[in-house]
Amino acid sequence: QLQVVESGGGLVQAGGSLRLSCAFSGFRIKEISLIAWFRQAPGKEREAVSAIYFGDGSTNTPRSVENRFTISKDNAKNTVYLQMNNLKPEDTAKYLCAAGRGIWEMPPLEDWEYDWWGQGTQVTVSS
Repeated sequence: QLQVVESGGGLVQAGGSLRLSCAFSGFRIKEISLIAWFRQAPGKEREAVSAIYFGDGSTNTPRSVENRFTISKDNAKNTVYLQMNNLKPEDTAKYLCAAGRGIWEMPPLEDWEYDWWGQGTQVTVSS
């Protein structure tokens, strides 16, 4: 199977930054073509915050966070990062990493396109 493990969450003041890491491993690792970060706050639907193709590095980030969140990858470490700057209290959520297969014109932001999920890491932004 595939293991997906997130890290880097924590408590930060508004305006601060965090970098989340998503490390994946397992014998199905060669099937992966894309990685995405999602977030889910209590009482809200899960939403994508960024996605990246592991091969060519093309990305897809929603306009709601594109000026503050940046996704990147380290192929040698099988790790994807999410740099989050100028954090706001409304960014408070559990952040989940997901891995998927297939190729589209852009990395998809729909959660049903992803097959493997991590347990998530909590990000709390205080005002």
